[in-house]
Amino acid sequence: MGKCYPTVSEEYKKAVEKAKRKLRGLIAEKNCAPIMLRLAWHSAGTFDVKTRTGGPFGTIKHPSELAHGANNGLDIAVRLLEPIKEQFPILTYADFYQLAGIVAVEITGGPEIPFHPGREVSQIV
Repeated sequence: MGKCYPTVSEEYKKAVEKAKRKLRGLIAEKNCAPIMLRLAWHSAGTFDVKTRTGGPFGTIKHPSELAHGANNGLDIAVRLLEPIKEQFPILTYADFYQLAGIVAVEITGGPEIPFHPGREVSQIV
């Protein structure tokens, strides 16, 4: 049995592609690939296999998560990304932060990483 991914609209997919282009520009201009990758990693790093909780649900933008010692400095990445995120209100923060991490890997010469949109944003912080 293959993996199942959430279904998103064509409008959402187009927004992902446009956001990806904007992210490439930002990351190249600001030379901020390391912090974008770190943001995506720390956002996803809360996932717990046993309880199936945590993970990349966009909650890292909240002050309570940014205040965690391991997330020190990630507020810089959140602030850098916000002007682009505002241009794409259809995209969830969960998808947007993971997309920024993927673009960071690709722009620094890493492999192209398949992106599967459809992450929901958690309301729990």
